[in-house]
Amino acid sequence: MSDSLPLPLCEKTSVKVPTLQRALEIGILFLFTCLIAYRLFSLTDHGIPWLLAFLCESWFAFNWVLNLITLWTPMDYKTYPNNLLQQVPELPAVDMFVSTADPVLEPPIVTVNTVLSLLAVDYPAHKLACYVSDDGCSPLTLFSLIEASKFARIWVPFCKKYDIQVRAPFRYFCEGESTLPSSHFPPEFLLEWTKVKDEYESLCQKIEGAGDHSVPLDISGDYATFAHKQTNNHPTVIKTRVSGLMTNAPFMLNVDCDMYASNSKIVLHAMCLLLGFKHEKQGAFVQCPQICYDYLKDDPFGNSMSMALKTFWPGIAGIQGPLYAGTGCFHRRKVIYGLSLQDSAGHIQGNLDVEALKDRFGNSMELISSATNILAEKVDHPRDLSNAVEEACKVASCGFEHNTSWGKQVGWIYGSITEDLLTGMKIHARGWKSILCMLDPPGFVGSAPTSVPVMLTQRKRWITGLLEVLFSKSSLIFSTLNAKLEFRMCLAYIWILIWGLHSIPALCYSLLPAYCIMTNSHFLPKIGEPALLMFAALFLANNLYNLYFYLESGLSITAWWNYQRMGPRSTVLSTTSLLFGTISVVLKLVGISEVVFEVTQKDEYSSSSDDDQNANDANAGNFTFDESPIFVPPTTLLFVHLTALAISFLGLTSSAPQVSTGVGEIVCSVWVVISFWPFLRGLFEKGKYGIPLSTILKSGGLDMLFMLCCGKFALPL
Repeated sequence: MSDSLPLPLCEKTSVKVPTLQRALEIGILFLFTCLIAYRLFSLTDHGIPWLLAFLCESWFAFNWVLNLITLWTPMDYKTYPNNLLQQVPELPAVDMFVSTADPVLEPPIVTVNTVLSLLAVDYPAHKLACYVSDDGCSPLTLFSLIEASKFARIWVPFCKKYDIQVRAPFRYFCEGESTLPSSHFPPEFLLEWTKVKDEYESLCQKIEGAGDHSVPLDISGDYATFAHKQTNNHPTVIKTRVSGLMTNAPFMLNVDCDMYASNSKIVLHAMCLLLGFKHEKQGAFVQCPQICYDYLKDDPFGNSMSMALKTFWPGIAGIQGPLYAGTGCFHRRKVIYGLSLQDSAGHIQGNLDVEALKDRFGNSMELISSATNILAEKVDHPRDLSNAVEEACKVASCGFEHNTSWGKQVGWIYGSITEDLLTGMKIHARGWKSILCMLDPPGFVGSAPTSVPVMLTQRKRWITGLLEVLFSKSSLIFSTLNAKLEFRMCLAYIWILIWGLHSIPALCYSLLPAYCIMTNSHFLPKIGEPALLMFAALFLANNLYNLYFYLESGLSITAWWNYQRMGPRSTVLSTTSLLFGTISVVLKLVGISEVVFEVTQKDEYSSSSDDDQNANDANAGNFTFDESPIFVPPTTLLFVHLTALAISFLGLTSSAPQVSTGVGEIVCSVWVVISFWPFLRGLFEKGKYGIPLSTILKSGGLDMLFMLCCGKFALPL
């Protein structure tokens, strides 16, 4: 009897949490509780600095509680692609979406490699369709894709014939000797390998030539229809609508232009998760974590996100499932079309008539027909793509979605530059769950920001979008009470959405030691007071907690220190990206300015290994600076603490017999200076590695203003 049972396609298992990790988590929570109680009961004996410290530490404790709630029950998934191939006679179709926006910041060769890696995955070719959404409407990108489609005719068969593991050409041909023929390859492999490599180099030269206008852009024929579209006349959801007319696959994958498929079986793994559970509600979408390749040694800019991979992703997978991260995600099309769990039980609510469907999906009978088939789980027959071009242009325009549900209940939800997270939150609020897909090798990997300004711009965009969601009409409390968002999932979302607000207490807490030194006051217990041990224990426990994960993962102490300095809630990030993202949203809320989407710059692939380039660059990992105002707050904070330490060491503080600055404030001030060491070094460097004079002058002026305020407006002690 047991032999007749179908083999599982996937399994969901609990992740065992080490005892040391649990002890540290509970210990930190206990110390936070004691600290808050101590502050609260001693408020009457101290002044405003003590109250400000109490408020900041209460925020930090609140964040720690949300952190534990999110990470407390980690889960993992195991997939069995071979069982899928044995048990599913006809695999479902998948529409793959690649998004790009700017041919300068996102070079076309980057998009080309992502597209080629997707076309070459181990999945029936007739079940895949790849769509590229170019928000920049670049003729160069279009030309590059036309040439890439020609190269794909030899690249895809080559990868599948020899079971090539790395299917992004730039990556495959940059890995040196590991890609050259070995004993297990047949003799003809060398000839084919050389031919494919030459063709790829020719493709790169054509794209490079077209970019510098030495090669004419030939975008005639079938592509001419899309060659001259207006850059402002297509919304973010056109991929769904256009693909719904042309191929209408029941599943969709979306990736950023630099996120190539690094696991050739990624689609099979995703289908195992989407088809492997008894109830569809377990998997509205499958999310692969964002992982970067070739980040610098010891990750000086905080790109690896090692802590998130070890804690956050498995933790949130144990609640209602991972967030929709905007890339590396497989969706059920019917869920993106707004289907609720009640509908998915087998019936479309209300037997909507044609007019109701027009109000929902727009005035296109072809699109309505395809959407109805998806919602009713009918298999669409292959369409004549040549006849669908005219209708595709119609549904791709912005005007098409006016007075419809697109961007509200259907497709990607508008209202934030992080529409991905907002869309995923709406899906979870309808009761659906999501699934985490963490593979080895990873399903998708993308390029990491290679400079500090680019990294800070990327983080600022994330923070801005998260705060837009937080202050939007999409109330998390409403989704919990009146919808189907689980309470713990609501708290997890809150923890993510308030990330940017962390900048305010972090900045205030960072200024407190300097203020106390300048005013000869204190916000920490004095030497000899037992309560000081509690603060020291909390500081050590928090740092040991992060260090534990880094050492357990085989990473260096230097990498841990870089995380402390550049991590999600570090002082550097709090005074730059988090602060400016918060300011952007405040300005939007009061009607002064609108939020602007800033594209993250991607580096163009070169013919040599990035690792080799990094090794040969003596300045790799050094901070670079520009005249952006984002560098003013951290430089000012550095000046403030250097000034405070100078005042303390020179004995220039005012003499107050009843109170004086303790050793704790001086130690904290030194810690802040050490945390901003790259900025201190930047004061003495030149070129892009030095802080611009304009930034130094602005920061110096703000430092003097802070000193003036400390002298004239000293808070009650």
